Formats: sequence, structure tokens, C-alpha cells
Amino acid sequence: MRNQVALHDDVISKSFQGRNGRAFLFSHAMNIMVGPKEDRQLMTGLHTVADVYCCDCREVLGWKYERAYEETQKYKEGKFILEKTKIVKENW
Repeated sequence: MRNQVALHDDVISKSFQGRNGRAFLFSHAMNIMVGPKEDRQLMTGLHTVADVYCCDCREVLGWKYERAYEETQKYKEGKFILEKTKIVKENW
């Protein structure tokens, strides 16, 4: 059985870049574990992020934006990046 980690209604953007290619920005995620926070230099500047893991298989699915240092990136705070290659679309 698959572990549902996000809902289509919670997709904010489909044009983000993950570690391994395309990723989606979600307003919410579920059935995940959030790892420790760390500062990471991303394409859009410095962010404090925490990796997110599937609570079933423990695989890294993406990350949660905890803090954005650039004013233009603040909208990402509290949101989730889930990598397209790590999630399966159902009923989209």
C-alpha cells in the first residue's frame, strides 16, 4: 500500500527544482518525518531547510522550508518540496 504524503489541492507550484530534477512545492505534507534543520545554499539563495522522509520507507522525499533569508523567498516558509521522482501521482 502506498503512503499518501500530499494532496493535489495543496500543490502551489510544479516548476521547482529538487536535488534530482523536477519537484513540486506543496503547502502541506502528511505521513512524513521532518529531519534536523540546516542552512542550505539553494538556487534562490540561503534557506534554513529540513529534509522530509516517508514515515513508512524512511526515504528522503524532499525538504521543508523553515526559513528564507531573502525577502522575495519568504512565501516558501513552512512549505514542502517533494521530488517528482519520489512521489506517485494518483487521481490528478
